[in-house]
Amino acid sequence: MSVLLVTGGAGFIGSRVASAALAEGWTVRVLDSLSPEVHASAPAAVAGVEFVRGDVTDPAALDAALDGVEVVSHQAAKVGMGVDVSDAPAYMRINVVGTGELIAALRRADVRRLVLASSMVVYGEGRYAGPRGLVRPGPRHEADLRAGMFEPRDPETGESLMPEMTREDAPLDPRSLYAVSKLAQEQLVRVWAAETGGRAAMLRYHNVYGPGMPRDTPYAGVAAIFRSALERGDAPRVFEDGGQRRDFIHVDDIAGANIAALEWTAGAGSDARAFNIGSGVVTTILDVADQLSRAHGGPAPVVTGQYRAGDVRHITADSARARVELGWMPTVSVADGMREFARAPLRG
Repeated sequence: MSVLLVTGGAGFIGSRVASAALAEGWTVRVLDSLSPEVHASAPAAVAGVEFVRGDVTDPAALDAALDGVEVVSHQAAKVGMGVDVSDAPAYMRINVVGTGELIAALRRADVRRLVLASSMVVYGEGRYAGPRGLVRPGPRHEADLRAGMFEPRDPETGESLMPEMTREDAPLDPRSLYAVSKLAQEQLVRVWAAETGGRAAMLRYHNVYGPGMPRDTPYAGVAAIFRSALERGDAPRVFEDGGQRRDFIHVDDIAGANIAALEWTAGAGSDARAFNIGSGVVTTILDVADQLSRAHGGPAPVVTGQYRAGDVRHITADSARARVELGWMPTVSVADGMREFARAPLRG
């Protein structure tokens, strides 16, 4: 079996990818900086996984980690939507410069197979239909949000729109620092594939959750924020009216998608192809809060009506391409996964 390098392989998703690959018979090496922002303490060693401490922005660390490697799963990233524009240098350094250093190191090592952890945030708002057909709404107006009018409207007629599932060919419209950095990663990988004959699967993760998720931080996902509140004995606080539609996907299914993508990159010809990775189940934010509260035995969610400017209202995945081309299917239902997550340990 080939030697696999997992960047960010000590993190929430990367560690699951490394373990899943090891179980499939891969020889696995992990490169991780063990940033204090993510790791309060050093993670436990995993038998059979070689660990290299280093940063993806460091060419020397990358060259050492890539020795003998045939395929890379690039999970290392600064995640979350960002607190404010002062976060821009960190997102650009870790996500954009780090990916730039990685593709340069791949060329030096003549490694031509890559799986990139991308994100659904590259789309901005999801796909909508209205009386005029498909509509691409712009950012919501502050006055509407203040008035509790959260649904996007047709920018020409002001009419209501119906959210639909988003496919990989949808226009890309990143609306946060994180989203801009993830799209930049994809563009860098496309250039690398075209210039080197490499083959890359770019996995656009939807809302990932599961055991070992980082605790509540300003950069945490909404599921972790709710789960952390319940652990403190507090009610989950739900923004807007809770009707925001998302696609929640268990971390074990994300790991399975990565394993399928590793095999896809072994195909003939250069290519950099995007794949939505979601459960295919539409779930509202309030639904998630309710499920976690009930399963945890904690207080019911509180719908606050608060909002964050720049947040998108609805974004859900059509993952048919991954099912057909990667042969991947999610295996953990949202109901089962949330019951497990409600009492599962979080990462400190």
